[in-house]
Formats: sequence, C-alpha cells, structure tokens
Amino acid sequence: MSIQIVEKSGEGLSRVFGVTVSAKELNKRAEARITEITPQMQLKGFRPGKVPAAHVRRMYGKSIMGEVIEQTLTESTQKAIDDAKVRPATQPEMKLESDMDKVIAGTADLAYEIQLEVMPEFKPVDPKTISLTRPVYAAPDSEVNDMLAQLAQQNRTYEPRTGKAAKAQDGDMVVADFIGRINGEAFEGGTAQDSQIVIGSGQFIPGFEEQLIGAKAGDTVTVKVSFPADYQVDTLKGKPAEFETTIKDVRAPAESAIDDAFAQKLGLGSMDALTAAVRAQIEQQYASQSRFKLKRALLDVLDSQHDFALPPRMVEAEFSSIWQQVQNDKASGSPPEDDEGKSDAQLEGEYRKIAERRVRLGLVLAEMGRAANVQITEQEMSEAARQEAMRYGPQAQEVFDYLRKNPQAQAQLRAPIYEDKVVDFIFNQATIDDKSVSKDELMADDELPESYGGDAKPAKKAAAKAKPAAKAEAKAEAPKAEAKAKAEPKAAAKPAAKPAKEAAPAAKAAAPKKAPAKPKK
Repeated sequence: MSIQIVEKSGEGLSRVFGVTVSAKELNKRAEARITEITPQMQLKGFRPGKVPAAHVRRMYGKSIMGEVIEQTLTESTQKAIDDAKVRPATQPEMKLESDMDKVIAGTADLAYEIQLEVMPEFKPVDPKTISLTRPVYAAPDSEVNDMLAQLAQQNRTYEPRTGKAAKAQDGDMVVADFIGRINGEAFEGGTAQDSQIVIGSGQFIPGFEEQLIGAKAGDTVTVKVSFPADYQVDTLKGKPAEFETTIKDVRAPAESAIDDAFAQKLGLGSMDALTAAVRAQIEQQYASQSRFKLKRALLDVLDSQHDFALPPRMVEAEFSSIWQQVQNDKASGSPPEDDEGKSDAQLEGEYRKIAERRVRLGLVLAEMGRAANVQITEQEMSEAARQEAMRYGPQAQEVFDYLRKNPQAQAQLRAPIYEDKVVDFIFNQATIDDKSVSKDELMADDELPESYGGDAKPAKKAAAKAKPAAKAEAKAEAPKAEAKAKAEPKAAAKPAAKPAKEAAPAAKAAAPKKAPAKPKK
C-alpha cells in the first residue's frame, strides 16, 4: 500500500500511530498537482496556458512537493484517527522520522509518528435520575417601590439656589471651572469647564466635593486633595494636588414625583408600565441568581457521580492556564486572599484539583450534550456575535464582521452557548424542587468545597471582591480568559483566544477532529 498506518502503542488514553507514505505516492500527487495548475500559469516567455510541465516542475517542484506533503500529513493523520475509531481529546502531535530534504526531493518515503490522547469511555449519569433544589425569592412590593425611588433619585433635576440659601450644600450640584496643579504646574487631564459636580456623589477624588460646601456663585475655592495610591493614571498616583475652582452656579435638587409624567420621561407610557418594567428587572436578577446556584448544584452532582481517567495533556493545559493567572496575580501583588501564606507546592495541589474537576465536568457535559444531539443554530450564533459587538460602540460593525468570519472567534462564542444549552437540557430532564429563601440567603456567597471548579479559574478581580465565605468560589467561579474551540463534538480543533463572560466546562470536552498540529522535527 502507498500509505501504511500502524498502531505502535495504546496504553490508557494514549495512542501512538506510525504512518508511512511512499515516495511513489508523494511523487504521484505532486505530478497531479503540476498537471492541475500548469494550464492556468502565466509566465514570462510563454503564451498563457502553454507553459511546459517540465518548466513548472523545475521552477516550482520543491514548493509544490511541500504543499503535497502538508496536505498528505493532514489527510493521513485524519485517516489514522478514523480507522482507529477514536476521538482525540487533544491536538495530535506529529514527530517526523524521515530526512525531509530527501522526501521533498522525491527520493525518500515520508514517515512520522502521531501521538495523541483519546477521549475516555464512560457512561454519563441519566439526567432523569438527578434531583436538585432551586432557591427562589419573590420580591415584595416594597422592594419595587425602593427601586422606583432610586430611579427618581438618579433622574432628578436641579434648580438654581437663590437668596440666602445660595451657598452649596451636601447633595447640591455645583457648576464650576477648575485647573489642577501639582507642584504649581498644571497637569494633563486636570482642567475642565462647566463641570457638573454633585456634592456627596463620590464621582471626584476623595475630599474634592466636600470642600465645595458653603461656596456660592462667583467664589474661587482652592481644593487641596491627594490622588489615591491606586489611581488609574500612574503619574498621578498618591500625588498631592491643588484645584483652582471657580464656582459658576449652585443648584439644589428638585423633588421628583413618581407618576405618569416621570414614567414618560423614562420612555414608558404610564406609571403602571414603569412599575411592571422595574418588577421584571428585579425578578430577572433573582432568577439569574437562582439559576446560577442551581447550575452550581448540578455541577457538584455531576462531579460526585463520575470517576474516570482524564487525558493528562488536557489536564495539564487547563492547569497551565490557571497557574499562569495565579503567577500573574502574585506578580501584581493582588493574589486571592485564600492563597496568601501558602507555598507554591500547596497552591499547585489546590489548583491542579480545580483543573482536574474542570476537565472532568467538561467531558461529562460534552458527552451528555452529544448524546442529546444538542446543536447551536446560526441565529443563536448571530445573536451572540451581535451582543458581543455592541460592547464596542462605534466599532460594533467591524467587531461583528470579525466575529462572523473568524473561526476561532466563532468557537469562542459557541462554547458558553453550548454549555448553557446542555445545562438547560439536563434541567428539563431532572427533578427540580423550588425552595423559598430570603433575599440574603439567595444572594449570599456560599462556602464551596475546595475542589470546586466547574466554570472558571482564579481571577484577581473576583478574589478581591470575595467575602471570606466565598474564597473557594473566587478560585473556581471567575470567568476564564481563554475558552477553547472545542465547544461541540464536531467543533474545530484549534483553540480560541478570548473568553466569553462565563467560561464553559463543555468547551474543554469535545474532541478535535481536524487540522492536526504542525509536526515536530
């Protein structure tokens, strides 16, 4: 045979195949390629379509053979996988064994090894046997009224102060011009005109707004403050500054009636419509939190009911991604509180457990989705691309076009959609009992097991906000930064580069079927 494939080893989840493609077969393919392209070639000194094949072979033979070899590597690798009836868990790695100069010259066979890890064989739990409890909370009318009051506060208007009460008070809006200086020199970004400053809003540097209390139109106030140590502009961090502030107007907040006119100001036809919209928004928030906790409970169940060998390279790739973020957080001086005081050996052990759990859950969800024939529609992908593009404002169309055309970006969008659809499928099959809880219980950060790692990796922002009871969650629930392009069983094999808002365990699970990695020499 012109192409020979032999399985050299098959221990555990590892497979090694030896592939040999004869020089005769390569030369045959190269000649076929020359015959195909010669009629279309236009070279100086020859009439169109009349370039001799011998001249093409002499001029471009090596590059054509290189193209044939690359295509043959892809085809023969896929054939080895298909013939063995395995599903790769990671990108196949190829190790060349031939003298490639001789192979390109057409005098030696192409021989190489394929090394890959395959998907473990396991039977996922029947979703109909899963029982879950969903915490639910119904917002009372008082909470809706409080939200309406907040809307009125946020949308209030201001009227000029007059007479003896013209001096600025806490809560007033001051219209002012100011020039900021450090060591007597004005600095970039420190000057503004007709700036609207609401005293007590906390929108300006700490201490700035309070120094305007008592000022009136026409006054010039020298505001002395220091920029916070964590200010976003490096050149201003911790620096003392003075702002020469000229007061142009002082305005007091006007009472805002919560009525039909207020609703219409916000774009709704009536107070009833506004109240319904506010209630819907509140209920959606609590419904999202209920689903989050229900999903977390599901992942715990799936993890506890499955125990099988994991592809080592898949686990190592997941751990490396997590560990890189851990090191970045340490370098920036903002590691999760729960990591402080622990050695690298301790942290490696903890985060490796998280990596293993993530991979296990990803494999389980992908297998359950495959068995249920979970699919993602073009409409769902278009909507996901549209929503992502809208985050970029004026560049939305450019981003949308990129997301629609780039395979890696498509895979990145597909991963969380696929996972949510699998989770929803399981929810529809499982037995779910609702349990009424208080608002505090629903919104509380629960204590999680150290091994929990269903959706994410550590992120310093999540860790910084986490309460003591949620330390493990900060480790395991923050969004992942690199969702992979393996969201479905037939997804493309190459990894995507950017995450979605919620990382998907299922994105790790489906086997790459095509586009083998470039061979190692």
